[in-house]
Amino acid sequence: MYAENGINNVRPSLRITFKHYINFNFMKYKHTQISYLMLIIMLAVLVFFVWIYITSATEPVSVDSGPNFAITTIMVIILLILASFVPLQINIDGKFLRIKFNYGIYPKKISLNDIMFAKTIKNHWYYGWGIRRWFWPKMRIYNVSGLDAVEIQLKNGKIYRIGTDEPKKLEQTILHTIK
Repeated sequence: MYAENGINNVRPSLRITFKHYINFNFMKYKHTQISYLMLIIMLAVLVFFVWIYITSATEPVSVDSGPNFAITTIMVIILLILASFVPLQINIDGKFLRIKFNYGIYPKKISLNDIMFAKTIKNHWYYGWGIRRWFWPKMRIYNVSGLDAVEIQLKNGKIYRIGTDEPKKLEQTILHTIK
């Protein structure tokens, strides 16, 4: 009557299909882009700070000589801020597009339901790197390296540009997940 093995030995009226319960319409995407220029700048600043620290430690003993705790703390804070802009990570899961720099200090989470469209573009060189608010055209830019980006327009009219070294792949993933 019914097949001997597997799901076929269950009566057709009792079979359960999961296509209504699981959303297969989203793609996962995760990419980290490294800013090598920011890494070189951070290393140059580190060498400069080490030079300052060594020369202050070799001064003759006086009230103002030697390493200062406040200066050392400021140096460490500057290095941590510079290090936070070295990588840019972009994640797309079933519900959100997440953008964050190192340590997750400056995160941005955009609902995929709010995205109206996405397109690959080239930024002008003067848009710069980092997190930028641009007033003409009004948009927010997240970029660590290069000029390639994906422009995302939300249903509320806000525009975001996400710099990436693989713009076509990011654009296709976004377009596939918002359908």
